[in-house]
Amino acid sequence: MKTDLFINNEWRPATSGKRFPVVNPATEEVLAEVAAGDAADVDTAVRAAKACFESQAWREMSGRKRGTLLFKAADLLEARLDEVARLETAQNGKTLFESKIEIGMVVNTLRYYAGWADKITGDTLPVEGPFFTYTLREPIGVVGAIVPWNFPLNIASWKFAPALAAGCTMVLKPASETPLTALLFAEIALEAGLPAGAFNVIAGGGSTAGAALVRHPDVDKISFTGSTEIGRQIMKTAADTNKRVTLELGGKSPNIIFADADLKAAVRGAQTGIFYGKGEVCAAGSRLLVEKSVHAQVIEQLAEGAKKLTPGDPLDKNTRMGALVSKKQQETVLSYIQKGVDEGARLVAGGKAAKPNGRGYYVEATVFDAVQPEMTIAREEIFGPVLAVLTFDDFEQGVQLANQTIYGLAAGIWTKDIQKAHRTAKAIRAGTVWINSYNSYDSGAPFGGFKASGFGRDLGREAIEGYLETKTVWVAL
Repeated sequence: MKTDLFINNEWRPATSGKRFPVVNPATEEVLAEVAAGDAADVDTAVRAAKACFESQAWREMSGRKRGTLLFKAADLLEARLDEVARLETAQNGKTLFESKIEIGMVVNTLRYYAGWADKITGDTLPVEGPFFTYTLREPIGVVGAIVPWNFPLNIASWKFAPALAAGCTMVLKPASETPLTALLFAEIALEAGLPAGAFNVIAGGGSTAGAALVRHPDVDKISFTGSTEIGRQIMKTAADTNKRVTLELGGKSPNIIFADADLKAAVRGAQTGIFYGKGEVCAAGSRLLVEKSVHAQVIEQLAEGAKKLTPGDPLDKNTRMGALVSKKQQETVLSYIQKGVDEGARLVAGGKAAKPNGRGYYVEATVFDAVQPEMTIAREEIFGPVLAVLTFDDFEQGVQLANQTIYGLAAGIWTKDIQKAHRTAKAIRAGTVWINSYNSYDSGAPFGGFKASGFGRDLGREAIEGYLETKTVWVAL
């Protein structure tokens, strides 16, 4: 596959000539050496994106035609789904089962926004006086998208699909750990017929390529998914050039099990909430809040289930938990586990590194009981397969505990009481609330956070709105 930078529909080496390795976290083997873009390459890509945006090739292209191109890209990706999913697994360490689900969602996201492309409309306004007044919805311009390594192509599609549908052009900066599927999608975009400069991919470091993209004066918007700390830095830098910013940041999401819940389903949902994707999920249900009267039953079932989730070869169809993305991330997760032990939480399952084939960056499915709200594992985002179980006495205490966090990305609620379910959903400050479910996503449902989890939305109609300007036109009659 191509491993250079993709700029203006051409494959180019980095200006510096530098390259960096992409490692398979399950085998510790180097998959590829990828061109390492920096500020010079970002400038070239942004100039290409701006030229495309201002050219007739893109500005005059109808929404229906843009939609046709996205539909074609979706078809081409779907035809290569197995190949792309295997590459996603190879660079990220997640199971092939999960990768196929996620690449399938990329296909769906492309089709969803392809359908939106010719349905972007303005309004006519009943103003005072003899005027015909109306609004136009126009694309913002050049968008810089910076995406993380946990859902490499899936989250990238949450940015490029609505941006392109809206008529913007895109410079995508994938995570340096997982740039390969973004580069593979560039091949698909080229084959689908996107004009030169509409879609560009610059692999490289966050402090080099990513920072240069945020600083660039000709980038009109940054859409970022990643850590809260980096999101705050992006806000500060973007202010220098008045960039619009959408931030989807960290989380420490509560998953609440009330005593009247279907406990078997709730425990299964709790496991999905924290162990899907090895816990490397911004919306992971990493805080499990259990009503005291059912605590013993829940812990017993959780411990039993976690012990069955044996890490293994991500390409094995029977594996349900793969390798963490890197040695650094494995060390971070293990350090949090040690903090949990040191601060007095009770380890009931997992807690150790694993090497199912004598290599790889694996961590066992880990469950802590007797966690107190002030403990580090109850407050900080771990981004690994580590569940912190806390208890509560009643509805009021459960809601208070759920909101006792700087984050507000997602939450889960398990109960058979419909009134309690809706009361809880309204009381929790989070961008997504699942009732008797967890980790459900759809291209048509907006996703994003409250508080330190960011602002703006990916997916749904709201994402399209985030790539549009409103122009008001007054016609004197």
